[in-house]
Amino acid sequence: MNTMTLWHISGWEFAALAFAALLVGFSKTAVSGANTVSLAIFAAVLPARASTGVLLPVLIAGDVLAVLTYRRHAHWPTLWRLFPAVAAGVVLGTLFLLWADDGVVRTSIGAILLLMAGVTIRRRRRAAAPDQPDEPDEPDTVTTRTGRIKARSYGVLGGFTTMVANAGGPVMSMYLLSAGFRKLGFLGTSAFFFLIVNVSKVPFSAGLGLIDGRSLLLDAALLVFVVPGALLGGWAVHRIEQRLFERLVIAATVVGGVQLLLR
Repeated sequence: MNTMTLWHISGWEFAALAFAALLVGFSKTAVSGANTVSLAIFAAVLPARASTGVLLPVLIAGDVLAVLTYRRHAHWPTLWRLFPAVAAGVVLGTLFLLWADDGVVRTSIGAILLLMAGVTIRRRRRAAAPDQPDEPDEPDTVTTRTGRIKARSYGVLGGFTTMVANAGGPVMSMYLLSAGFRKLGFLGTSAFFFLIVNVSKVPFSAGLGLIDGRSLLLDAALLVFVVPGALLGGWAVHRIEQRLFERLVIAATVVGGVQLLLR
């Protein structure tokens, strides 16, 4: 059956979803958090609640490609420290989705996108350190009470935002950067983090009816676009001018968030 007919989407709308899927692959292997643009596109083309279920398998495909690319650079002590708090956030997000209708979810996604854009801008302004070299260093182990509270806070917020809106990327990006990760360690740790978290979300999303035969059929048509995006990201990660790209991502995220709030 034609997925475009099934979802009543036009050729231009499918092209937008295909571009969003390509951007997912690119963000997973180059600039973590750039897939907030994909989130805005999916939520604009599809019903807001349904968009989270369609996007999740696309994200998992990107996560698999990222793990294959950066599997040697993950820092597992950081991952184990985050997972319990993230699990709590996922449960809270699931309860929210049980209560919220499509309008509330759409408004929430828009607000989350604007919040993440604001937080990212604040982080950029506070980051005064010079660019770090590409070789990964061992991040500082956080053992203080303040550090544990910080990890739990970021973990709960990341779990909630990733469950409600697949928008945990900016939250985790902030945490990993504040923990002292350099480029490759950042990408390797975030790759395993989101693969594990996104796979764990599948039963919750299926239970909420967000993943079903229709969503998987559309996913099957979109997954082919993730691979070239990931390959492009792997090629560009050492060449891209990071500061300019972050500005473009922030601008697109703000536009997407405002569009969802006004829709």
